[in-house]
Amino acid sequence: MTNPSRPDAQQADPLLGRRVLVVEDDPTVQEVASSYLSAAGFLVDRANDGFTALEMVRRVAPDLIVLDRMLPGIDGAEVCRRIRERSSTPVILLTALDATEDRIVGLEAGADDYLTKPFSPRELVLRVQSILRRSVTELTPEAPFELGPFHLDPSARIAAKNGDELALSAREFELFAFLLKHPGQAFGRETLLRSVWGWTFGDLSTVTVAVRRLREKIEDDPTRPTILRTVWGVGYRLEVTAS
Repeated sequence: MTNPSRPDAQQADPLLGRRVLVVEDDPTVQEVASSYLSAAGFLVDRANDGFTALEMVRRVAPDLIVLDRMLPGIDGAEVCRRIRERSSTPVILLTALDATEDRIVGLEAGADDYLTKPFSPRELVLRVQSILRRSVTELTPEAPFELGPFHLDPSARIAAKNGDELALSAREFELFAFLLKHPGQAFGRETLLRSVWGWTFGDLSTVTVAVRRLREKIEDDPTRPTILRTVWGVGYRLEVTAS
């Protein structure tokens, strides 16, 4: 039987040993989430409040953060904003408030994904695996390519405009990469949710917020987008021509 701690097992499953920080002040939810993630092969660190979480992000450099929306001290949205000031580490937001506006606040703060409480621990593990798997270099890496002012290196997870690297979150990178590979094509939000997020259903405002955040980073004037255009009645289209 293969020992998961051996290097050859690590190579067989590149997600084994990835570090996940669970930030949750409810001890029961924290314990259940941590136990399921540990059983799936992740190294799990825990924090009970926002300030401790920020310190642990600096100290242990997690590969992904599971972050409760409602925390003592500073709430999850503010924690996410502060993380985004210095890091593109993926964040999954846990929210007990089943309201679209609350989810939008978290997504606008830079969260890559969200789960509404009560949630299935197995679904949490699947979401974590899905996000991290997209960020792991495949055995056959994708070649970098350029289109217009943009450079994309899928394997290194680097996107740049006119030579300047773009600070994109995990989901923003995936969305931009998908659109950059399909220039001139219009995609509905349902299609983007399925193709980029891997969801067959979900809140379409997730896509709307991600598009807005992406525009802030690739457009010269995000209020008047000329690159990531809205196609009324359809969705969005990336307009970039080869130079």
